Amino acid sequence: MEKEGTEIVEETEQMIDQKEPENPVSAVVDSKEMRAVVLTGFGGLNKLKVTKKPMPEPQEGEVKIRVKACGLNFLDLMVRQGNIDNPPKTPLVPGFECSGIVESVGENTTGFEIGDRVMAFVNYNAWAEVVCTPLDFVYKIPDDMTFPEAAAFSLNFVAAYMMLFEVANLQEGMSVLVHSAGGGVGQAVAQLCSTVPNVTVFGTASPFKHEAIKHSVTHLFDRNLDYVPEVKKISPEGVDIVLDCLSGENTGKGLTLLKPMGTYILYGSSNMVTGETKSFFSFAKSWWQVEKVNPVKLYEENKVMAGFSLLNLLFKQGGCSRVKTAVQKLLSLYDQKKIKPIVDSLWALEEVKEAMQRIHDRGNIGKLILDVEKSPTPLMANDSTETSEAGEEEEEQEGDNDNKERMPFIQ
Repeated sequence: MEKEGTEIVEETEQMIDQKEPENPVSAVVDSKEMRAVVLTGFGGLNKLKVTKKPMPEPQEGEVKIRVKACGLNFLDLMVRQGNIDNPPKTPLVPGFECSGIVESVGENTTGFEIGDRVMAFVNYNAWAEVVCTPLDFVYKIPDDMTFPEAAAFSLNFVAAYMMLFEVANLQEGMSVLVHSAGGGVGQAVAQLCSTVPNVTVFGTASPFKHEAIKHSVTHLFDRNLDYVPEVKKISPEGVDIVLDCLSGENTGKGLTLLKPMGTYILYGSSNMVTGETKSFFSFAKSWWQVEKVNPVKLYEENKVMAGFSLLNLLFKQGGCSRVKTAVQKLLSLYDQKKIKPIVDSLWALEEVKEAMQRIHDRGNIGKLILDVEKSPTPLMANDSTETSEAGEEEEEQEGDNDNKERMPFIQ
């Protein structure tokens, strides 16, 4: 009988080996390999491709995660173009946040078990089927939070929370102006403001988004028009907090709108990215468009100007404990049903170029998510990571900036 059982097991294993996978796109032929989005060089969308890479294994103090969903941010577009400080060498796997299931842990790693549902910050490499990251950057997620929601939660809500409550000290009765109110950070800001009594939220956004987000923002303005006089009609004394993801392009306007003891926070660099690629000349032009700030004037007017970069705080400045405290408070608000990540749309890894184009065109309301298990749609499945009109490698011509919408830089 024992011999018979052994033969049956062997036969079953042979049948499994011979069986064709139901989803050839997501099937991994070699268990030591994984699918990943790879940036082969800085430039247009055609620098992205999905390929096989060796699967990482956790080192001491690391958690290995089988990725289910990844967040896509404006920062990822800047990385693709190389428009960041000290860009890493290519080829590289982009992405800074993901969610999934713990597959294994390295030595001396406690607090997580195989099978735990988690979300994580990753210093690159998030857009892959498997990632390894230090346990300090990993958090368990609530049972009722989906993987796409978890991937939309970490960067956007932590950044919004820390800017509002730790940098600007948001309190009852204050007013907040947030640019790109329809984006991931903008919607997180609006939701968090609603947890404090009598907070007025002013927001700028593309007109077609107004209907969808009007319930979360007290006063909405067209991002293409001069919002300063409109804000002052409603609040002649100005606002308490300005959150600017526009790279200082509107610094003068923002500071003009601040009340005494108000706080202006710069957390983005929209004018460093306009087209699909960026020339040195257009980069320089953008730089000189940034308004200069007079420190003496800040002193005289009792105004505060600050900057915030969540990823620098995490990966360069040892801010894990502060971020962990923020995550715990945010998860408590989630459990109380006071906040909820807004997912704009789900995209297969092979559709990453189309997803990037959507966020570049400001088409999203909330967060775009790369769903690792999603099969590409038929129209996009034709090797979409290799050919795309939007990804043609053409240098942006000087003078084109004024004719193209600028996009914010989210960290």
